Amino acid sequence: MAVFAEEVNLAGYTTLRLGGPARRFVEATTEAELVAAIRTADDAGEPVLVLGGGSNLVVSDAGFPGTVVHVGTRGAERVAADGDRVLVRVQAGEDWDPFVARCVADGLAGVECLSGIPGRVGATPIQNVGAYGQDVSETVVEVRAYDRHARAHVTLDRDACRFTYRHSAFKGHDRYVILDVTYALHESEESQPIAYAELAKRLGVQPGDRVTLKEARDAVLELRRGKGMVLDAADPDTRSAGSFFTNPILDPGQLTDLERRVAERLGPDVTFPRYPETGGRIKTSAAWLIDRAGFAKGHALGPARISTKHTLALTNPGGAGTADLLALAREVRDGVRAAFGVELVNEPVLIGVTL
Repeated sequence: MAVFAEEVNLAGYTTLRLGGPARRFVEATTEAELVAAIRTADDAGEPVLVLGGGSNLVVSDAGFPGTVVHVGTRGAERVAADGDRVLVRVQAGEDWDPFVARCVADGLAGVECLSGIPGRVGATPIQNVGAYGQDVSETVVEVRAYDRHARAHVTLDRDACRFTYRHSAFKGHDRYVILDVTYALHESEESQPIAYAELAKRLGVQPGDRVTLKEARDAVLELRRGKGMVLDAADPDTRSAGSFFTNPILDPGQLTDLERRVAERLGPDVTFPRYPETGGRIKTSAAWLIDRAGFAKGHALGPARISTKHTLALTNPGGAGTADLLALAREVRDGVRAAFGVELVNEPVLIGVTL
């Protein structure tokens, strides 16, 4: 049976440890409870916030004036196999990293470079979670969801999910409540080809090489810990929402403008990171821009600060409120815009606040 409560403080349910109270809080541990809680709130015309691991969420100090449904559904099962290809269906409430660990232990390749990412399975397609050369869209086969508009269960295949960089058909609106995700993995003791140069260097291999699944996972966890990106109650740098800004994707005109501004500010011989995208666009590094705009690791504004380990993480070392964190985010965003003419976009979902 679903558990109901009033005035639950949401700070305890987010990795930033920020956020005020929910007017009503429902803990749903089965699909039926989850859908029933959503329908009840919709019938009452009440705002709904679907909450998973709270790792990509910034909640207002005032809290949420409606129903928060905490997704606690559990379970993962193999549903099909075709040669070395294995389909695994996972409930939305499963914690992501333990699922990745099980895949590695069971010899299932495809998500090993996504180790150490906090949050729950249901959030992975929304954000098209990615790291170290892998995106979850590479393995998603289908997503089953409750469609709040049609008041019906629906299944969206990979194409219908409309995955792009850190985006999908699920992001930016609350129409779909994800119930489970099916991934296509491969039976192998070896990783997918290592695509990320930093990871390849840590492993002592060349990009495109393969290593054992365990070696890949261990190296990713080591890199993430060094950046404060693996949750650790003893490390205040991990009290964040991960990368706060996405890497900008520039069209040719924006790229030319950035080249000019970099040359004027830093000198004609200075280059910046460039990664080719579709349509002649170029992705660059938000972290590089933030650092070169004068915001070093550990930079603070009031009680909120940039992580001492990772330029993209904005943290609550203790004593900060959501307003403090957003003031720091605005300072960084505006500073990068002034220096380089590039508008940084927040990656976490903002609830009851705007940047």
